[in-house]
Amino acid sequence: MSNVRIVTDSACDLPAEVADKMGIEIVPLSIRFGEDEFIDREQLNVAEFWNRCVNMATLPETAAPAPGQFESVYRRLAAEGTTGIVVVSLSGQLSATIQSAELAARSLTDDDNLKLDIRIVDSRSVSMGIGTIAIACARAAADGQPLDAVEALAYELSDQTRVFAALDTLDNLKKGGRIGGAKAFLATALSIKPIIDVTGGVVAEAGKQRTRSKALKHLVERFRSYHGRVENLAVLHADCSDVDVFVEMLRPYYDGDILIGEIGPVIGTHGGRGTIGVAFHETT
Repeated sequence: MSNVRIVTDSACDLPAEVADKMGIEIVPLSIRFGEDEFIDREQLNVAEFWNRCVNMATLPETAAPAPGQFESVYRRLAAEGTTGIVVVSLSGQLSATIQSAELAARSLTDDDNLKLDIRIVDSRSVSMGIGTIAIACARAAADGQPLDAVEALAYELSDQTRVFAALDTLDNLKKGGRIGGAKAFLATALSIKPIIDVTGGVVAEAGKQRTRSKALKHLVERFRSYHGRVENLAVLHADCSDVDVFVEMLRPYYDGDILIGEIGPVIGTHGGRGTIGVAFHETT
Protein backbone atom coordinates (compact mmCIF):
# COMPACT_ATOMS: atom_id res chain seq x y z
CA MET A 1 0.00 0.00 0.00
CA SER A 2 1.24 3.47 -0.91
CA ASN A 3 2.25 5.85 1.86
CA VAL A 4 -0.07 8.39 0.19
CA ARG A 5 -3.77 7.65 0.73
CA ILE A 6 -7.01 9.14 -0.53
CA VAL A 7 -9.86 10.14 1.76
CA THR A 8 -13.27 11.24 0.53
CA ASP A 9 -16.83 11.43 1.86
CA SER A 10 -19.97 9.39 1.28
CA ALA A 11 -21.37 11.87 -1.24
CA CYS A 12 -18.90 10.26 -3.68
CA ASP A 13 -21.31 7.35 -4.33
CA LEU A 14 -18.40 5.00 -4.99
CA PRO A 15 -19.30 1.31 -4.80
CA ALA A 16 -17.86 -0.09 -1.56
CA GLU A 17 -15.94 -2.82 -3.36
CA VAL A 18 -14.20 -0.26 -5.58
CA ALA A 19 -13.25 1.96 -2.64
CA ASP A 20 -11.92 -1.05 -0.72
CA LYS A 21 -9.89 -2.29 -3.69
CA MET A 22 -8.36 1.15 -4.26
CA GLY A 23 -7.69 1.78 -0.56
CA ILE A 24 -9.96 4.85 -0.56
CA GLU A 25 -11.29 5.86 2.85
CA ILE A 26 -14.87 7.17 2.92
CA VAL A 27 -15.99 9.42 5.78
CA PRO A 28 -19.80 9.25 6.08
CA LEU A 29 -22.26 12.09 6.27
CA SER A 30 -25.42 11.56 8.31
CA ILE A 31 -29.07 11.47 7.25
CA ARG A 32 -31.92 12.59 9.51
CA PHE A 33 -35.55 11.55 9.13
CA GLY A 34 -37.32 13.64 11.75
CA GLU A 35 -35.91 12.47 15.06
CA ASP A 36 -34.15 9.46 13.56
CA GLU A 37 -30.55 9.97 12.48
CA PHE A 38 -28.45 7.47 10.55
CA ILE A 39 -24.82 7.29 9.47
CA ASP A 40 -24.68 7.00 5.70
CA ARG A 41 -23.55 3.59 4.42
CA GLU A 42 -23.05 2.26 7.96
CA GLN A 43 -26.57 2.46 9.38
CA LEU A 44 -28.54 3.18 6.21
CA ASN A 45 -28.05 1.61 2.81
CA VAL A 46 -29.46 2.89 -0.46
CA ALA A 47 -32.46 0.54 -0.55
CA GLU A 48 -33.45 1.41 3.03
CA PHE A 49 -33.12 5.10 2.22
CA TRP A 50 -35.53 4.94 -0.74
CA ASN A 51 -38.00 2.84 1.24
CA ARG A 52 -38.09 5.46 3.96
CA CYS A 53 -38.48 8.31 1.47
CA VAL A 54 -41.65 6.90 -0.09
CA ASN A 55 -43.91 7.80 2.83
CA MET A 56 -42.17 11.02 3.87
CA ALA A 57 -44.03 14.29 3.30
CA THR A 58 -40.81 16.26 3.74
CA LEU A 59 -37.25 15.58 2.67
CA PRO A 60 -34.74 14.07 5.08
CA GLU A 61 -31.88 16.32 6.13
CA THR A 62 -28.22 15.66 5.53
CA ALA A 63 -25.40 16.74 7.83
CA ALA A 64 -21.66 17.01 7.26
CA PRO A 65 -19.36 14.70 9.21
CA ALA A 66 -18.00 16.09 12.46
CA PRO A 67 -14.30 17.03 12.39
CA GLY A 68 -13.66 14.18 14.80
CA GLN A 69 -14.76 11.67 12.16
CA PHE A 70 -12.06 12.91 9.81
CA GLU A 71 -9.50 13.10 12.61
CA SER A 72 -10.02 9.46 13.57
CA VAL A 73 -9.45 8.41 9.94
CA TYR A 74 -6.32 10.56 9.68
CA ARG A 75 -4.89 9.05 12.87
CA ARG A 76 -5.69 5.49 11.83
CA LEU A 77 -4.01 5.96 8.45
CA ALA A 78 -0.96 7.47 10.14
CA ALA A 79 -0.78 4.45 12.44
CA GLU A 80 -0.78 2.25 9.31
CA GLY A 81 2.28 4.05 7.98
CA THR A 82 0.64 6.70 5.80
CA THR A 83 2.69 9.89 5.53
CA GLY A 84 0.51 11.88 3.14
CA ILE A 85 -3.25 12.20 2.64
CA VAL A 86 -5.22 13.87 -0.14
CA VAL A 87 -8.83 14.56 0.82
CA VAL A 88 -11.20 14.85 -2.15
CA SER A 89 -14.29 16.56 -0.77
CA LEU A 90 -17.89 17.17 -1.81
CA SER A 91 -18.28 20.65 -3.30
CA GLY A 92 -17.72 23.32 -0.68
CA GLN A 93 -20.54 25.30 -2.29
CA LEU A 94 -23.01 22.61 -1.26
CA SER A 95 -21.80 21.29 2.09
CA ALA A 96 -19.71 22.06 5.17
CA THR A 97 -17.96 18.71 4.77
CA ILE A 98 -14.75 20.28 3.49
CA GLN A 99 -14.66 22.58 6.54
CA SER A 100 -14.79 19.55 8.84
CA ALA A 101 -11.91 17.97 6.93
CA GLU A 102 -9.89 21.17 7.28
CA LEU A 103 -10.64 21.60 10.99
CA ALA A 104 -9.57 18.02 11.63
CA ALA A 105 -6.33 18.55 9.74
CA ARG A 106 -5.55 21.74 11.69
CA SER A 107 -6.20 19.97 14.98
CA LEU A 108 -3.35 17.58 14.19
CA THR A 109 -0.73 20.19 13.33
CA ASP A 110 0.32 20.54 17.00
CA ASP A 111 0.83 16.80 17.43
CA ASP A 112 4.61 16.41 17.14
CA ASN A 113 4.30 12.64 17.22
CA LEU A 114 2.20 12.59 14.06
CA LYS A 115 4.25 12.85 10.88
CA LEU A 116 1.36 13.37 8.51
CA ASP A 117 0.92 15.84 5.63
CA ILE A 118 -2.75 16.40 4.77
CA ARG A 119 -3.88 18.19 1.60
CA ILE A 120 -7.57 19.01 1.12
CA VAL A 121 -9.04 19.54 -2.34
CA ASP A 122 -12.54 20.76 -3.17
CA SER A 123 -13.79 18.48 -5.96
CA ARG A 124 -16.36 21.12 -6.92
CA SER A 125 -18.50 18.14 -7.84
CA VAL A 126 -21.04 15.64 -6.57
CA SER A 127 -21.69 11.90 -6.66
CA MET A 128 -19.47 9.97 -9.06
CA GLY A 129 -17.85 13.22 -10.11
CA ILE A 130 -16.14 13.08 -6.71
CA GLY A 131 -15.69 9.34 -7.04
CA THR A 132 -13.88 9.46 -10.36
CA ILE A 133 -11.39 12.02 -9.00
CA ALA A 134 -10.77 9.88 -5.91
CA ILE A 135 -10.14 6.79 -8.06
CA ALA A 136 -7.71 8.59 -10.38
CA CYS A 137 -5.79 9.96 -7.39
CA ALA A 138 -5.71 6.54 -5.71
CA ARG A 139 -4.25 5.03 -8.89
CA ALA A 140 -1.58 7.73 -9.00
CA ALA A 141 -0.70 7.07 -5.35
CA ALA A 142 -0.55 3.33 -5.96
CA ASP A 143 1.82 3.97 -8.87
CA GLY A 144 4.19 5.69 -6.47
CA GLN A 145 3.41 9.30 -7.26
CA PRO A 146 4.44 11.66 -4.44
CA LEU A 147 1.97 13.67 -2.40
CA ASP A 148 2.51 16.90 -4.35
CA ALA A 149 1.77 15.15 -7.65
CA VAL A 150 -1.37 13.45 -6.33
CA GLU A 151 -2.64 16.74 -4.91
CA ALA A 152 -1.92 18.49 -8.24
CA LEU A 153 -3.84 15.77 -10.07
CA ALA A 154 -6.86 16.27 -7.80
CA TYR A 155 -6.90 19.99 -8.54
CA GLU A 156 -6.46 19.36 -12.25
CA LEU A 157 -9.33 16.89 -12.36
CA SER A 158 -11.61 19.16 -10.34
CA ASP A 159 -11.42 21.51 -13.35
CA GLN A 160 -11.93 18.71 -15.87
CA THR A 161 -14.79 16.80 -14.24
CA ARG A 162 -18.15 16.96 -16.00
CA VAL A 163 -21.41 15.78 -14.42
CA PHE A 164 -24.86 16.05 -15.98
CA ALA A 165 -28.02 14.10 -15.34
CA ALA A 166 -31.77 13.85 -15.84
CA LEU A 167 -34.25 13.87 -12.97
CA ASP A 168 -37.19 11.50 -13.22
CA THR A 169 -39.42 13.11 -10.63
CA LEU A 170 -40.03 16.58 -9.25
CA ASP A 171 -41.21 15.22 -5.90
CA ASN A 172 -37.98 16.00 -4.09
CA LEU A 173 -37.78 19.52 -5.50
CA LYS A 174 -41.37 20.03 -4.35
CA LYS A 175 -40.71 18.61 -0.87
CA GLY A 176 -37.58 20.72 -0.60
CA GLY A 177 -39.52 23.88 -1.38
CA ARG A 178 -37.63 24.54 -4.62
CA ILE A 179 -40.73 24.22 -6.80
CA GLY A 180 -44.39 24.95 -6.06
CA GLY A 181 -47.00 22.21 -5.83
CA ALA A 182 -49.02 23.41 -8.83
CA LYS A 183 -45.93 23.69 -11.01
CA ALA A 184 -44.73 20.26 -9.91
CA PHE A 185 -48.14 18.75 -10.67
CA LEU A 186 -48.25 20.28 -14.13
CA ALA A 187 -44.69 19.22 -14.94
CA THR A 188 -45.42 15.68 -13.74
CA ALA A 189 -48.59 15.50 -15.83
CA LEU A 190 -46.58 16.53 -18.89
CA SER A 191 -43.83 13.99 -18.06
CA ILE A 192 -41.21 16.75 -17.99
CA LYS A 193 -37.73 15.58 -17.03
CA PRO A 194 -35.39 18.38 -15.90
CA ILE A 195 -31.75 18.17 -16.97
CA ILE A 196 -29.18 19.29 -14.40
CA ASP A 197 -25.53 20.19 -14.72
CA VAL A 198 -22.79 20.56 -12.12
CA THR A 199 -20.72 23.64 -12.92
CA GLY A 200 -18.28 25.42 -10.63
CA GLY A 201 -19.37 23.34 -7.67
CA VAL A 202 -23.08 24.12 -7.91
CA VAL A 203 -26.02 22.28 -9.43
CA ALA A 204 -27.82 24.20 -12.17
CA GLU A 205 -30.79 23.53 -14.42
CA ALA A 206 -29.66 22.80 -17.97
CA GLY A 207 -32.97 22.35 -19.79
CA LYS A 208 -35.78 19.85 -19.81
CA GLN A 209 -37.09 17.02 -21.93
CA ARG A 210 -40.58 15.66 -22.51
CA THR A 211 -40.42 11.97 -21.48
CA ARG A 212 -37.79 9.71 -19.99
CA SER A 213 -36.66 8.27 -23.32
CA LYS A 214 -36.02 11.73 -24.73
CA ALA A 215 -34.10 12.67 -21.59
CA LEU A 216 -31.81 9.64 -21.95
CA LYS A 217 -31.24 10.38 -25.64
CA HIS A 218 -30.43 13.98 -24.76
CA LEU A 219 -27.82 12.87 -22.22
CA VAL A 220 -26.25 10.51 -24.75
CA GLU A 221 -26.13 13.19 -27.45
CA ARG A 222 -24.55 15.63 -25.06
CA PHE A 223 -22.00 13.03 -24.02
CA ARG A 224 -21.36 12.26 -27.68
CA SER A 225 -20.30 15.89 -28.21
CA TYR A 226 -17.25 15.15 -26.01
CA HIS A 227 -16.28 12.13 -28.12
CA GLY A 228 -12.52 11.58 -28.10
CA ARG A 229 -12.04 13.83 -25.08
CA VAL A 230 -13.34 11.55 -22.33
CA GLU A 231 -11.56 9.58 -19.62
CA ASN A 232 -12.82 7.70 -16.57
CA LEU A 233 -16.49 7.52 -17.51
CA ALA A 234 -18.99 6.64 -14.78
CA VAL A 235 -22.75 6.33 -14.78
CA LEU A 236 -24.64 7.45 -11.69
CA HIS A 237 -28.20 6.40 -10.99
CA ALA A 238 -30.81 6.46 -8.25
CA ASP A 239 -32.46 3.04 -8.21
CA CYS A 240 -33.02 3.05 -11.99
CA SER A 241 -34.31 -0.06 -13.74
CA ASP A 242 -33.08 1.27 -17.10
CA VAL A 243 -29.45 1.85 -16.10
CA ASP A 244 -28.21 -1.06 -18.23
CA VAL A 245 -30.07 0.32 -21.25
CA PHE A 246 -28.47 3.72 -20.67
CA VAL A 247 -24.99 2.19 -20.40
CA GLU A 248 -25.49 0.40 -23.72
CA MET A 249 -26.58 3.69 -25.31
CA LEU A 250 -23.26 5.22 -24.24
CA ARG A 251 -20.97 2.38 -25.31
CA PRO A 252 -20.68 3.32 -29.02
CA TYR A 253 -19.05 6.58 -27.93
CA TYR A 254 -16.62 5.26 -25.30
CA ASP A 255 -14.40 2.20 -25.56
CA GLY A 256 -13.16 2.07 -21.97
CA ASP A 257 -14.69 0.56 -18.84
CA ILE A 258 -17.82 2.27 -17.54
CA LEU A 259 -18.10 2.34 -13.76
CA ILE A 260 -21.63 2.30 -12.36
CA GLY A 261 -22.38 3.94 -9.03
CA GLU A 262 -25.65 4.12 -7.13
CA ILE A 263 -26.65 7.58 -5.99
CA GLY A 264 -26.83 7.39 -2.21
CA PRO A 265 -28.82 9.33 0.38
CA VAL A 266 -26.65 12.48 0.38
CA ILE A 267 -27.23 13.30 -3.30
CA GLY A 268 -30.43 11.27 -3.68
CA THR A 269 -32.20 13.43 -1.11
CA HIS A 270 -32.10 16.31 -3.56
CA GLY A 271 -32.22 14.58 -6.94
CA GLY A 272 -34.86 12.01 -6.18
CA ARG A 273 -35.42 8.44 -7.25
CA GLY A 274 -34.86 7.80 -10.95
CA THR A 275 -32.10 10.36 -11.41
CA ILE A 276 -29.57 9.13 -13.98
CA GLY A 277 -26.49 10.70 -15.49
CA VAL A 278 -22.81 10.61 -16.30
CA ALA A 279 -19.57 11.77 -14.74
CA PHE A 280 -16.25 11.87 -16.56
CA HIS A 281 -13.01 13.79 -17.06
CA GLU A 282 -12.73 15.94 -20.15
CA THR A 283 -9.28 15.79 -21.72
CA THR A 284 -7.79 18.52 -23.85
